[in-house]
Amino acid sequence: MLRIVVCFLISLTSYFPLAQADDGDVTISDLSWLEQQHLDQQVEKIDELARSNFGMQVHGTQQDLELLQRIINRGVIARDDHLTQQALGAVLGNLMVNDFGLEWKRYEDKQGRSRATCVGETDKCLFPITMLSRRMAVGLLPNVHNLYQETREMITPFLPKNPYDAALERAQEKVRLQEKLRALRTEALEQ
Repeated sequence: MLRIVVCFLISLTSYFPLAQADDGDVTISDLSWLEQQHLDQQVEKIDELARSNFGMQVHGTQQDLELLQRIINRGVIARDDHLTQQALGAVLGNLMVNDFGLEWKRYEDKQGRSRATCVGETDKCLFPITMLSRRMAVGLLPNVHNLYQETREMITPFLPKNPYDAALERAQEKVRLQEKLRALRTEALEQ
């Protein structure tokens, strides 16, 4: 029964991996050289694990989602090996940095210090290091692709728009307004 409650609570927290600083007790800063080296070592650890178990390697691309899922599904990492589980999160975080344009940062609040992937100079951050490990620690097999897509949907509204996106949005809005105008004209003619 306790395991079910713990799994339920962790699954609830999985829907809210986006942090936003609501008070002044949060400090977000660049990673130190040592922290960056530790992150790189975690990725190397997963790369070595993938090479020795599957003949695959970490690429820093969408292919890594399949690799992470294979590692999780095959039970290559022990349930109590939290450091290696967190290393999976480092690979996931690098993919978020590459795909979403996020930056690795040090996030400090009253709960402690964490490594997070954040939107530029904002307080909109994700915590990929523990996204997988917290689920795996209680015996869950997270769906890496779904988790990745959910985090993409959560962070996208906070990402800076590039000029091409803005132009596309303006063109789409213009089409919507033209359709509304056409509908209003049709309605007026029918009266």
